[in-house]
Amino acid sequence: MKKLIALTVNGQVHEVAVEPRQTLLDALRYDLGLTGTKEGCGTGNCGSCTVIMDGKAINSCLVLAIDSEGNNITTIEGLAQDGQLHPLQQAFIDESAIQCGFCAPGMLLSAKALIDVNHHPTEIEIRQAIAGNICRCTGYDKIVRTILKQTATGKEQCHA
Repeated sequence: MKKLIALTVNGQVHEVAVEPRQTLLDALRYDLGLTGTKEGCGTGNCGSCTVIMDGKAINSCLVLAIDSEGNNITTIEGLAQDGQLHPLQQAFIDESAIQCGFCAPGMLLSAKALIDVNHHPTEIEIRQAIAGNICRCTGYDKIVRTILKQTATGKEQCHA
């Protein structure tokens, strides 16, 4: 039996009827049409489904939609504001830090969650923050360098 819940996603409240065992990932993709959040493994090992919930990067495939009610959720669609890409998104493009793009949403959200609490992370801190995000195309060096460069330049809007 479905239950009506209110999910706050990208600053907007959405009423969604979900099954008791439905994941947040499925609610985002299939009920709200936010397909930027990807399903990779479905077991929390790849990070493709990463979203930010109340300031922390989480695997949305491991969280029930019902348990997400009352939390603030940010998906990749929520990073851009007023038609402008978030500085991290633009940096990933400018520095060619992505190739196929499948891991990019989760990688960007993991980086954003880190930068929101640590405006000038070290390379080690960046690598730890994105350790749960698997990239099969680029490796991690360009991604890490891009995040490090973006935060080292003092671009405070990075964590806005």
